[in-house]
Amino acid sequence: MSKSFRIGTRGSALALQQTQVVVDRLTAAKPDVPIEIITIRTTGDKILDVPLAKIGDKGLFVKEIEEALLDGRIDWAVHSVKDLPSQLAAGLHVGILAAREDPSDVLVARPGLTLATLPPKAIIGTSSLRRRAQLLHWRPDLDIVPIRGNVDTRLRKLAAEGLDGIVVAAAGLLRMGWQNRITDIIPPDICLPAVGQGALGVEMRHDDEAAQALFAPLTALPTQAAVVAERSFLARLAGGCQVPIAALAKVDGDRIVLRGMISAVDGLPLVQGERWGRLEAPECLGIELAEELLQRGATDILRQVYATTRMSREVNHP
Repeated sequence: MSKSFRIGTRGSALALQQTQVVVDRLTAAKPDVPIEIITIRTTGDKILDVPLAKIGDKGLFVKEIEEALLDGRIDWAVHSVKDLPSQLAAGLHVGILAAREDPSDVLVARPGLTLATLPPKAIIGTSSLRRRAQLLHWRPDLDIVPIRGNVDTRLRKLAAEGLDGIVVAAAGLLRMGWQNRITDIIPPDICLPAVGQGALGVEMRHDDEAAQALFAPLTALPTQAAVVAERSFLARLAGGCQVPIAALAKVDGDRIVLRGMISAVDGLPLVQGERWGRLEAPECLGIELAEELLQRGATDILRQVYATTRMSREVNHP
């Protein structure tokens, strides 16, 4: 093949490592496909001194990449699925790779500390409202402080800013070969992960049948079904980065078990649930669990969160 295919990605070390995972899998299956990696700076990469929830609602790390995909500057794009909004831009489709890394959140703590030995009012850094809400639900005494930046930047800030610990995704540390930095894996009973955490997606145009055929062998039904269930749960709740929402689906034979959570920003109230569904109907499962949580209090949580957000915007932008 003479054409070089352009694959778009963010420019961080982790994003490039994740893109290399995709390239390696593709070239192993199709050695004659030449690939050129194109780095694109997104809104989320440009603004590093403001909490994510205050920048905007959706697509902070994908908007510019999707624009490049739609106007033909790139042929495909690689994303961490957790960065994708619940609704993709019109005309685009994402395929989920089979190799989902550990979806857990992990604690990286200063020497001598673990989850069990965090002192009263321990200072924990995280950029995620989802993590903040669940950690405060578990330990209301914790002092949760915002911390932005790429994974390596946040690791440096652990010591530089006098934190007791930071909470990040296991997948990023594992893909970078930094597993020795993990102090504890946080169990899902304490902190459910972000929707799609640990999964990689290849985004492409709907009308690009050749690309869909090229990547089809790299997907697997169980991984795809689990992520679809989580994303349909998120979509039904109309969740963005301003609302603490989490979900984790696992495949067990011909069934999927989906756990989901929605919370107020400070962890109370918090509503969670679990449902089983058929492997071939993951989207229905996500919707069903979301409907259950809406009936059990999620509607009030969403109303409260968005009312608070509107008030904050009116104060900051009168």
